[in-house]
Amino acid sequence: MELYENGKLLKSYHVSLGKNPLGHKEKEGDKKTPEGLYIINGRNPSSKYHLSLRISYPNERDKLNAENQGFSPGGDIMIHGLPNYTKFLEDYYVSTDWTDGCIAVKNKEIEELWSVVKDGTPIFVNK
Repeated sequence: MELYENGKLLKSYHVSLGKNPLGHKEKEGDKKTPEGLYIINGRNPSSKYHLSLRISYPNERDKLNAENQGFSPGGDIMIHGLPNYTKFLEDYYVSTDWTDGCIAVKNKEIEELWSVVKDGTPIFVNK
């Protein structure tokens, strides 16, 4: 994941994605991370995953696509840290795709993002 400000690359992060990382998220439970243009539209300081920044999935296109296929698009997609109970398992969590569709980074990194990324910030997900 890359963090930009005014078109300038500030930092790159290694991320873990959904357990089924290939392709765009289409429905609830598919374990895929959404692709496309979204915004950061909320934050959870009491997350089960250290801290979390909400991604505006599903957008209108996602909802229509899921409806046309007879599925729920799901939701609650976040950029977050590691599970709160994993203090000694960081190497495992940063070396595999393990989320249900979220984007995970190390706890130190979500703290950095939390402090600089404001609600309303655009995010483009391209795997």
